[in-house]
Amino acid sequence: MVNIGQRIKEELDRQERPVSWLARKLNCSRTGVYRIMKKNSIDTALLSQICQVLNYNFFKELSDSVENTEK
Repeated sequence: MVNIGQRIKEELDRQERPVSWLARKLNCSRTGVYRIMKKNSIDTALLSQICQVLNYNFFKELSDSVENTEK
């Protein structure tokens, strides 16, 4: 199972973006972003917004992980 919070952190790091940048884009606090990155699961509407901001499809990654566990 994909730890979505960890994957968001990894993608943010890969893009060399600070947490404060993502917080501004999501209209929340840095503390809120750190909370998101500690979670194993996330609301789909919020994940959709994060996908758009980071231009990365976390839904595909989650889907691929489910398909791989079914095999």
